[in-house]
Amino acid sequence: MRLLLVEDHVPLADELLAGLTRQGYAVDWLADGRDAAHQGAIEPYDLIILDLGLPGKPGLEVLSEWRSGGLATPVLILTARGSWAERIEGLKAGADDYLTKPFHPEELQLRIQALLRRAHGVANQPQLEAAGLQLDESRQSVALDGAEITLTAAEFRLLRYFMLHAGQILSKSHLAEHLYDGETERDSNVIEVHVNHLRRKLGRDVIETRRGQGYRFAGAAQ
Repeated sequence: MRLLLVEDHVPLADELLAGLTRQGYAVDWLADGRDAAHQGAIEPYDLIILDLGLPGKPGLEVLSEWRSGGLATPVLILTARGSWAERIEGLKAGADDYLTKPFHPEELQLRIQALLRRAHGVANQPQLEAAGLQLDESRQSVALDGAEITLTAAEFRLLRYFMLHAGQILSKSHLAEHLYDGETERDSNVIEVHVNHLRRKLGRDVIETRRGQGYRFAGAAQ
């Protein structure tokens, strides 16, 4: 999943980038509201983390621009402790959730997971399940018939995206756009390699190849 982090406090941004990368997310970071307003509207992000106190353009104004332009990407806003007015204004402007600074990294991780599941209609499950698989995001592993199967970081990122989009046809280029950040070279052949690795671990029927179209993950998310 590809995230946009908009935060101008560099130490906090560095900490968040490191943590989100460890959790298997591809993250782009911006520190200026004007840049965020533009990039957030044109890049295919799965979720945006938005600080409100930004240089260039305030976060609330950025969020309002996104929503008035039809952007439906889930947005989690970061606010200062005790700034209840900002939280209310952020929710009114179209934020999906908010987190008050300072916060525990695990709370951010769980809120991101909940927003992504809600966006794909699987909000009521403690774990992501599809096609007989149960994905453990904290351990970055998957259970099949009660047995835990270890995954590489790349396999975990790909499988999580497939399970959130179960039953959909996903092209290699689409997968590359959502699995790599803006600074990483995107090689669709690498996607094919990781798909083959997942098939060897989970069974060939789990991921179907649609010639000329891409891949389809079996089943439907639960």
